[in-house]
Amino acid sequence: MKALVIGSGGREHALAWKLGHSRRLSRIFVAPGNGGTARDRRLQNVPITDPEALAEFAQREDIGLTVVGPEAPLAAGVVDTFRARNLRIFGPTKAAAQLESSKDFAKAFMQRHGIPTAEYQTFTRVADAHAYLDRKEAPIVVKADGLAAGKGVVVAQTRAEAKEAVEAMLALGGAGARVVIEDFLAGEEASFIVMSDGRNVLALATSQDHKRLGDGDTGPNTGGMGAYSPAPVVTPQLHAKVMREIIVPAVNGMASDGVPYVGFLYAGLMIGAENNAGGLPSVHTLEFNCRLGDPETQPILMRLKTDLVHLLNHALNGRLDEVKLEWDRRTALGVVLAAHGYPDEPRRGDEITALAAEARDCVTFHAATAVEGDRLRVTGGRVLCVTALGDSVRTAQKRAYDAIAKTHFDGMQYRHDIGHHALKPRG
Repeated sequence: MKALVIGSGGREHALAWKLGHSRRLSRIFVAPGNGGTARDRRLQNVPITDPEALAEFAQREDIGLTVVGPEAPLAAGVVDTFRARNLRIFGPTKAAAQLESSKDFAKAFMQRHGIPTAEYQTFTRVADAHAYLDRKEAPIVVKADGLAAGKGVVVAQTRAEAKEAVEAMLALGGAGARVVIEDFLAGEEASFIVMSDGRNVLALATSQDHKRLGDGDTGPNTGGMGAYSPAPVVTPQLHAKVMREIIVPAVNGMASDGVPYVGFLYAGLMIGAENNAGGLPSVHTLEFNCRLGDPETQPILMRLKTDLVHLLNHALNGRLDEVKLEWDRRTALGVVLAAHGYPDEPRRGDEITALAAEARDCVTFHAATAVEGDRLRVTGGRVLCVTALGDSVRTAQKRAYDAIAKTHFDGMQYRHDIGHHALKPRG
């Protein structure tokens, strides 16, 4: 059977890499792919991004399985296009993908189905948003309603900063633009990713992302500067609480609304202080994403021992309840190497002059790279994700940073403390 991965980032490289371990596949295409997938002899890049053209390619090549990586094709309706041709594709429809493509849709959905989230209001006019902010205390969170590649969120420390974010987002979006303003939630963030076949839900390994650019969780928010799996903050008891209060109500709620959810579903969580419900921490949903997280995918798939093709086939056949996942017991930790100027103005064109050799326990996943002749160049903000396995967080951390020491491109920036949350003592 042939498979197709749609997308060009680190998440898509990891998906294609994992599919490449399956004996069930004869060929794996990546559309459009990146420099890393171009250099992998098991994979073949295809320079196509248009949904109709992708469906035509899948039909022509007799693709038996397609998996969608990023949010933009989902929001554009690529799953609907494939399904109209009776092509097998794993991902939510355009209607279901509104859980990510519209923050206002997601917040209203959570409120309607009793899913814990921060108090919010949505605005289309600057004056109304400013009046609301005058009644609120900082810090406060301002979000662009639509897709913003992980960068449409401002955690404003003052009202003035919040008002400035509102003005910028509404001006940038043009006519019909909306912003969501929500209360700030304190605590520790975690990523909770599951698969849904529309009825059954299967949780993947827990993980934790690092959104801030700088060490010690300082600097601007980014698409993610690194991640590790498992996440100690998500205890078995907390895992059950998240499934019971957030994930299952979300999947059931989509079904009851007439929009069955099939695909990866990512809940960004804020885990707060202990409450009165059995001594467990409070948990709120910061956001839903309708795909695997990036860079969480890289460490999660490094740990996954189950054949990914087997898993996706069961999901598409509505039989996720028959799957039992196997995981590597070790920790996986990934560190993102970003371009000079990221996240505001990443510099493109720098040559990647050194890469650590791939090993069984350490893989460099490519994101914003492209092959030019015999050279590998930077094409965007988050360039690489060096991901390693280890018997402990510290071992995985050391292995990843040792590989980074053998990697180079001009202007390369990265955090030196990925995994620090997992190393702190817990009560």
